[in-house]
Amino acid sequence: MFQIRPHPLQSARRLAGLACLVVCLALAGFARAAQAQDEGALNAELAVQVQKVAQAGARAGTPAQARVEVQIGKLDPRLKLAPCKQVQPYLPPGLQMWGRSRIGLRCLDGPVRWNVSLPVTVKVYARALVAADALPAGAMLTQALLSTAEIDIAAEAGAVFSDADGLVGRTLSRPLAAGEAVRSHSLKVRQWFAAGETVMVRAVGSGYSVAREGQALTAGLEGQNVKVRFENGRIISGRAVGDRHVEMLL
Repeated sequence: MFQIRPHPLQSARRLAGLACLVVCLALAGFARAAQAQDEGALNAELAVQVQKVAQAGARAGTPAQARVEVQIGKLDPRLKLAPCKQVQPYLPPGLQMWGRSRIGLRCLDGPVRWNVSLPVTVKVYARALVAADALPAGAMLTQALLSTAEIDIAAEAGAVFSDADGLVGRTLSRPLAAGEAVRSHSLKVRQWFAAGETVMVRAVGSGYSVAREGQALTAGLEGQNVKVRFENGRIISGRAVGDRHVEMLL
């Protein structure tokens, strides 16, 4: 019995063909993966519109001299959106363009009207007071312990300060790293008066301002509500706003 053996040149060609097939399949797989990765990306024109909407929303609540940067995320690649000729970006009601946020995208001209959310990160750079050196919890702030730097004030929650007069004498409730912003939640709450002390209650309205003394029924912690009793026995609710001063809640 004779056995037909393939010619060496034919074997080489077949091996080369198989190698090419394997490489082509691999490249096709990479292409599909890259396409899937970019499915959530926006086209250039829509990205510009989103930037404008986010910038306008961020500017509404930031200092005039602040520098705003908007980083646009990607739509969920699992979304299967119908084709749309006109997509409108908008600010979701009640949502602040600050830190991690989102922009709404709605289809105005297409076979199916859809509405989705696009993640964005809003950075707001402004000058604020920071710790000049690492500070431990319990440290009492002085002018020498503070410095000024441009930071992303939207990086985390809590108000920042630009005037040292409002910080000197305050006590830290947590440690701060060198260069870290002094935020409202980093400070111990001040007690403006104790229960039983005489306080001045002020009521301010349109065209009038009335002040009257009363007795605090609870301790007056900064920014928190307190109960005050007047001489005639009437009890009102107010907010501790200063040294033995209460702002009446109207």
